Amino acid sequence: MSRFEITNDFLRQHSMFGGLSEAELSLVRPRLIEQIYPVGKALLNQGEPNSTVYFIVSGEVKVVKNGRYITTLKVGDSFGEMELIDIQPCAASIISLSEVHAATLDNREFYRLSQENLMVFTIIIMNLARDISRRLRTTDDMLATFSKQE
Repeated sequence: MSRFEITNDFLRQHSMFGGLSEAELSLVRPRLIEQIYPVGKALLNQGEPNSTVYFIVSGEVKVVKNGRYITTLKVGDSFGEMELIDIQPCAASIISLSEVHAATLDNREFYRLSQENLMVFTIIIMNLARDISRRLRTTDDMLATFSKQE
């Protein structure tokens, strides 16, 4: 398994870090941990606790809820964000479809960032809220379309 390097360019690919300067990205980067997962690995299990957000560097994962396939996430996507906000068990399971390289940020490091630089923390939280809002709108649209068909 080869290692990868977390760079500011990598962080810029993720909406969660949008609007951060080079210096601000450099505050976040050392808090991320590089992880590599084999094919078929459950990175998150529905109903279990999670304290980490994952950023996919390479590979693909599937999202499964109540045993049903929901979607596939790829390079540039992230997951585990909801648990950073609501501190609830995982809403879905995440299973690797290929070898997955991910950068992870856990709640503890996220909290430390809030103590060291409240502005950077606030920007990331706002970006996170926007991402979750976009996903909710997409889900609402799908539910509305499904309801019309019935």
